[in-house]
Amino acid sequence: MKSEPESTYAWLRLLAALALMTIGGSGMYGMAVALAPVQAEFAATRGAASLPYTLTMLGFGIGGIVMGRIADRFGVAVPIVIGAFGLGSGFILAGNAPNLLVFGLAQGLLIGFLGCSATFAPLVADTALWFNRRRGIAVAICASGNYLAGATWPPILQYMFDTIGWRATYTAVGVFCTCAILLLALAMRRRPPALEATPVASRARAERPLGLAPNTLMVLLIIAGIGCCVAMSMPQVHIVAYCGDLGYGAARGAEMLSLMLGFGIVSRLVSGWICDRIGGLRTLLLGSFLQGVALVLFLPFDGLASLYIVSAMFGLFQGGIVPAYAIIVREYFPAREAGVRTGIVLMATLFGMALGGWVSGAIFDLTGSYRAAFVNGIAWNLLNLTIALWLLRRSVRPLAVAA
Repeated sequence: MKSEPESTYAWLRLLAALALMTIGGSGMYGMAVALAPVQAEFAATRGAASLPYTLTMLGFGIGGIVMGRIADRFGVAVPIVIGAFGLGSGFILAGNAPNLLVFGLAQGLLIGFLGCSATFAPLVADTALWFNRRRGIAVAICASGNYLAGATWPPILQYMFDTIGWRATYTAVGVFCTCAILLLALAMRRRPPALEATPVASRARAERPLGLAPNTLMVLLIIAGIGCCVAMSMPQVHIVAYCGDLGYGAARGAEMLSLMLGFGIVSRLVSGWICDRIGGLRTLLLGSFLQGVALVLFLPFDGLASLYIVSAMFGLFQGGIVPAYAIIVREYFPAREAGVRTGIVLMATLFGMALGGWVSGAIFDLTGSYRAAFVNGIAWNLLNLTIALWLLRRSVRPLAVAA
C-alpha cells in the first residue's frame, strides 16, 4: 500500500487517528464523570475534588507540546506508544489511589501529560502532513474524535460506575486503553511523505511566513487561540448554570450543552470541507465571525426555545475554529515543525478555555448576571477576529502586488 498523500493508506491512517483520539479522550471526560464519587470516596470538598481535572487539562496542554516535539523527531508512533502506557498506568494508579493527592498526580502527570496529550495535537499535526487537496476535511475528521469521545465515554463510564464501582472501572479502562492504543499504533509507523525535502519557494515562505518572523506569527496565533476559546468557553462551561439561573433547570442546560457538542461535530466536518476550498485563514475568519454572531444572540434571546436554537447555532458555528489553526500551521510553517507548533497553538486554545471558564464565573460573582460575561466573551472574540483579518490581509497583499 502506497505511502502517498490522499492514498488509501492515508485514509486508513486517518480512521486509526480518529479511533486513537476517541480512546485518548477518555482521560478528560472520565474525570468529569468521576467527580462526585471521587469526592465522596476521599471525603473532599467539591473544589478539592475538582483539582484533578484542572491538573489533567494542564498536563494535557503542556504535554501536547512535548509530544509534538517527539513526533517531529521520531514520528507520531513514538508518542502514541508513550500515551498508551501513560494513559493505561494513569487509570490503573488512579483507580487504586489511597488518597486524593495520588489520584490527582495520576490524573495530571500520567493521564494528562503522558496520555491524553499524545492522542490530540500530534495526531492533528500528523494528519495534516498526509493530505494536500483534502487536508481540511481530513484534519476536521481527526479533530472530531475529541467531541466523539465526549459523546461516547460519559454514558459508558457512568454505567460501569453504577455496575462495578469507579475504582474497578478505572482499572478496566486503563487495561483497555493500553491494549487498544498499542494495537492502533501499528497503523501509524510510516513517516509522512511531506517530510521530504521541500521546494526552495516553500522554504523561503517558511522563513518569512506572511512576511513575518516565524515566532511573531506564532505569538499572534497563540493570542488568537486564547481569544477565540475564552469566548467559546462562556456558553460551553456556563450554559447549565445559566439555565438554572433563568429558572429552566440544570437538565435543560445539559441538553443544550449536548446540542452544542453534537452540532460541533457537524461544524468541524463542514468547516473542513470549506477549508479545502478557501484555506485555513479564511476558515478561521469565517468561524470567528459566526461565533461572534451566536454570542451576540445570547444577549437578547433568553427564552427556553430560543436558547435551544442559539445553542445549536453556536455549536454549528464554532466547531471548525480550532482545527483551522492546524491547517494554518501546516500552510505557513515547515512540515518538520508541525508537531511542536500545532501543540503550542492548541495548548493556547486549552488555556483560553480554562481562563474563560474562570473569568466568566468571576464576572458573574461581581455582577450577579451572565450578561457582562457574554459581553466579555464577545470582546475576546473580536480580538480573535481582528488578528485573523489582519493575517488574511497580509496573505493576499503579495497577490495584489503581483497582479
